[in-house]
Amino acid sequence: MDFFLNHFYEIASMILFGVGFMGLLLHNNLIKKAVGLNIMDTAIYLFLAQRGFITGRVAPIMGSNLEASVEEYVNPIPAGLVLTGIVVSVSVTAFFLALIQMLHKKYHTLNLDEILLKAKQEKEKKKALEESEDA
Repeated sequence: MDFFLNHFYEIASMILFGVGFMGLLLHNNLIKKAVGLNIMDTAIYLFLAQRGFITGRVAPIMGSNLEASVEEYVNPIPAGLVLTGIVVSVSVTAFFLALIQMLHKKYHTLNLDEILLKAKQEKEKKKALEESEDA
């Protein structure tokens, strides 16, 4: 039981990642896939933020105490990675949602299987039309 209490954030991030991954795999609705991807991103950020924090240390901001040793500060790289990841995640989500909107306008559905079927039918019609024009 101590293991679970000591590693609560790691376990929670793994569970969140699993929930997001299953949402990405099991749902045909593109909006639900986007939500699953965001849940996976959040799990990774939680994991990085937790692993980068060390109890008893402070943020690496130089103040009046210029003689402080390196061991007193938390490593700033995980926080920088989390911030960069959030920016990239927001950009990818916006792009994904724009693509979903365009697909919905064209195919009038958000179901991935139906979109693929309609795209295949459209491609076959186009190919048959080109063959009939060549003949």
